[in-house]
Amino acid sequence: MNTGSPAHATAGPAAFAEIAWRGRRVRIEHQWIEPARRDAPLVVFLHEGLGSVSMWRDFPARLCAAAGVRGLVYSRPGYGRSTPRDPHEAWDLDFMHRQAHEVLPALLRALDVDTASHRPWLFGHSDGGSIALLHAARFPERVAGAVVLAPHILVEDLSVASIERARVAYETTDLRQRLARHHDDPDSAFWGWNRIWLHPPFRQWSIEDEIGTIRCPLLAAQGLDDEYGTLEQIRGIARRLPQTALLELPDCGHSPHRDQPDALLAAVTAFIHDNTPGDTR
Repeated sequence: MNTGSPAHATAGPAAFAEIAWRGRRVRIEHQWIEPARRDAPLVVFLHEGLGSVSMWRDFPARLCAAAGVRGLVYSRPGYGRSTPRDPHEAWDLDFMHRQAHEVLPALLRALDVDTASHRPWLFGHSDGGSIALLHAARFPERVAGAVVLAPHILVEDLSVASIERARVAYETTDLRQRLARHHDDPDSAFWGWNRIWLHPPFRQWSIEDEIGTIRCPLLAAQGLDDEYGTLEQIRGIARRLPQTALLELPDCGHSPHRDQPDALLAAVTAFIHDNTPGDTR
């Protein structure tokens, strides 16, 4: 791998791909970073439960520049500029499984990403981290490695309490207006996420057993002050997957890429280089 990359990676314009999902055509907002680096590893970025392409801000470009890789950032259905969720459509208990097993593979096919010959890396935050784990577990031969930030492998009381506070904030503060900067339909993004997480049957959700089939290198990072999950989330991954490297960050909440970007960039760049065959650092 050539690590002599520029200080700032080049991000292409936002674009749209169309996939068939749940009986309809769905458009997916996406953005390529350093698309000209055809021979470089590809990192696919999977956003959090209220995230989108724009909510990542410049972190994907910074990581691609630091690691000498190319990137693909996209907004899941219901988020960003992608097709909004129908107002009467509720996410199912298996909504993250559907994203991992159906939407992501369909998007990669639509964009002509050959995961059999050029296995991508996955970089997921929060719900996106769980989706990355589920995808790597279902398709162990088609993922080169994964980095997960503050992922969920089970539902904790802390998570539910914070999501309940988010509901109050959405109804009583300017949170809706702030989310509207990043989502064509902020109600689609917020209520799809909030209602499923607060749906009583979802308290039993767990992917602890499913992740055991993951074979790729895995870096799991979490802030010591994460308000949406305890360290049991990433330590539980490490107990089940001995190839897991843990990164526990002080002075850091639920979003390590915002709270501790420099430490995270250094750790992820080293991890990708150390686990990329033929790296010529």
